[in-house]
Amino acid sequence: MEPFIQRIVDEKAELDGRAGKLGEFVKSEKFHSLDSEMQSLMVEQYDVMKRYSVILGKRLALLNA
Repeated sequence: MEPFIQRIVDEKAELDGRAGKLGEFVKSEKFHSLDSEMQSLMVEQYDVMKRYSVILGKRLALLNA
């Protein structure tokens, strides 16, 4: 595998791990104790992370085609 493709694979894996942890946190009791602005920003961050992961996945699909 080309080094730049491996970097994308690694980046996506790391991003997916972080997004998963954030997604779990958003479901937690501690999340609901935060003020509404912080909750909103964290949900927005989670949504952007998921979208970014989809983009990386599409790039990998094109590179492996």
